[in-house]
Amino acid sequence: MDVLRPTLIRIGGRVYRKNLIQEQAHQHEEEEDFCAGPDDCADEPCDAFVVEETEKGFQCRVEVPSPLYKYIIGKKGETKKRLETETRTCISIPKPGVEGEIVITGQHRSGVVSARTRIDVLLDSFRKKQPFTHFLSIALNQPTIQEKFLQFKEEVLEKCSKDHGVSSSLFQNPAKLHLTLGTLVLLNEQEIQKACDLLQRCKEDFVDQIAGGKPLTVEVAGVEYMNDDPAMTDVLYAKVHMKDGSDRLQVIADKLVERFVASGLMLKEWDRVKLHATVMNTLFRKDPSAEERNSTVTGKSSFKERESFNGRNILKV
Repeated sequence: MDVLRPTLIRIGGRVYRKNLIQEQAHQHEEEEDFCAGPDDCADEPCDAFVVEETEKGFQCRVEVPSPLYKYIIGKKGETKKRLETETRTCISIPKPGVEGEIVITGQHRSGVVSARTRIDVLLDSFRKKQPFTHFLSIALNQPTIQEKFLQFKEEVLEKCSKDHGVSSSLFQNPAKLHLTLGTLVLLNEQEIQKACDLLQRCKEDFVDQIAGGKPLTVEVAGVEYMNDDPAMTDVLYAKVHMKDGSDRLQVIADKLVERFVASGLMLKEWDRVKLHATVMNTLFRKDPSAEERNSTVTGKSSFKERESFNGRNILKV
């Protein structure tokens, strides 16, 4: 990591720098931590979360999915002990597998704020390392589109099957054709419900109004590739646009992602959603249920394991 250009982490409208404690590489994820002193947040207004005053001092609660507890605890409890020592707080964590709240208590408000901020940074970092569990999408599996997609598949295999890497295993399942708007990491039932509730509010707040209460008629025409070399293609997608020439679908997609990013359920990747329907993907070669993910998306990248295909003739045809 370039010490002059540290990784920036955005949480609750604030930007934090991710600094390494030591130069040596850690063998266990749980040992990773971020350097911050006990008084780093002493002068900051605590507007991102609630700190309650109690008879014994101050207290702050934070909802954390149980799969992330281990990152706060660390190997042999080292991360938790270090946080408590450096911020002079007590951090209470539910038992493994039990959903609940992490409770931070301390005699000084600044210490509780510092501990909470450092926990937020830890959680944000390790959440980004989790493979995505859900994705927000719009279905494109209407019978007419499925039929045309199968014709496309048949034609590609007939005319381009001798091209490097092209095989029937690359094609999307016609029943799963969709527009991917973004991916999410939802680690418990509460987060899944939160996403469902937000989607329902989006429908009521702006989707119905923009769509005029009627289905949006789209046209799926033409194909394009994701990377910069058509001879080494990993994802081939169909281009999608509104049949009436309007930008209503783009507006809905952008506003949906904006809402989900603001809620903390989705990471912001691009200024606008790229409307596309994946038709061929090298991830499907090993896992037919896989979904495409960009290199900056949550979780570890699978690009190194891919066998690209030559898509030049497909694009010409």
